[in-house]
Amino acid sequence: MGVPPLNRRQAAVKSLWVGIWLLYMSAPVVDLVSGGHGPVARVLGALGLAVFVGWYLVLVFRMVRRLPERRVLVSLAVMTGLALLLALSLGREWLVLFVYGSIASGAALPGRLARWTVPATTALLAGTATLVPGGDDYLAGLVVPALLGGFAMVGTRQMIVTTVELRQARATVAQLAANEERLRLARDLHDLLGHSLSLITLKSELAGRMLPDHPDRAAQQVADIERVSRQALTDVREAVTGYRRPTLPGELAGARTALAAAGVVADLPLDPDAPATAGLSEEAESALAWSLREAVTNVVRHSGARHCRVRLVARQTLDGPQLELSVADDGTAGTASAGRAADPAASRTAPLPGNGLTGLTERLAAVNGTLTAAPAPGGRGFTLTARVPLQPEA
Repeated sequence: MGVPPLNRRQAAVKSLWVGIWLLYMSAPVVDLVSGGHGPVARVLGALGLAVFVGWYLVLVFRMVRRLPERRVLVSLAVMTGLALLLALSLGREWLVLFVYGSIASGAALPGRLARWTVPATTALLAGTATLVPGGDDYLAGLVVPALLGGFAMVGTRQMIVTTVELRQARATVAQLAANEERLRLARDLHDLLGHSLSLITLKSELAGRMLPDHPDRAAQQVADIERVSRQALTDVREAVTGYRRPTLPGELAGARTALAAAGVVADLPLDPDAPATAGLSEEAESALAWSLREAVTNVVRHSGARHCRVRLVARQTLDGPQLELSVADDGTAGTASAGRAADPAASRTAPLPGNGLTGLTERLAAVNGTLTAAPAPGGRGFTLTARVPLQPEA
């Protein structure tokens, strides 16, 4: 609801849901068939009913699009006039058209107008019912649906407008955040490289002037240029590493999206910033985040699993407090292949196969962590467990 159909299938589904409510048109249809009207009245009544329903479907089906208010008001006026004419001419069974007119006005008009058109249509319904023979018997069953249905559509339309505005605001915030990140990266790179490149340029010019007459002093300048260049390269690498360093909250969010896209039911921690992660250094968090990314990638690409469970648990061991990350699936294919095709049986029996897990082992070893990967008992499923030390005070 609130999204225009993008293809034929969506249009068919939306038409089905809108068409369900047309079942209440059965009273006028039955009256046309067995109401004792003459041939001319039946033809004109059927034609009027077809025009009314067509106009109603256009207004309700396109309620998410911003039609001109004047065109909507003219359409509603024609629908209301047609309902009045048919009810006075053919009988009380046609009073139900006013309910559809009230709903259409609530769906197609903004709230500032619909708050007047819905009560006006309902009042016209009540007045017409007093003029139609036997209309009083239908009055109680039609006034309340006309009033509540119309205002319900007003609320629905307002909800749709609010949802669209929130989506647009979210997109704007994301764009602003991306722009701010690019500006921050530009500032950092300027601060890192501006001084170094200026110094390299100056020393290069100085070495060029010294080279003919003082080659020894020019060689010293060249050595300084090499030293400054190496330091600049080190600074850039450190800065880029900081930008690229993954975090557990970010990887958990990415894992939730990836598993959902692959049709895998995910059981993930709701709060990655829970006390269990207290005392975790940036390097250790980065190693766990890489482990989570690699494990989830293997589950999605190679496991054929239907369920995946991720747990973050703080444990007290003989070596001190540790944070344990476990990723378990119920697949049958080789999740341990680490991004490359492998024989399923071999991948389930090898303790640390594949370059991916080898790289993870090295990352974890750099922060005094460990990695284990093994098939589940019974041969179905696979579990990857990564452990990193926590600070003693944690």
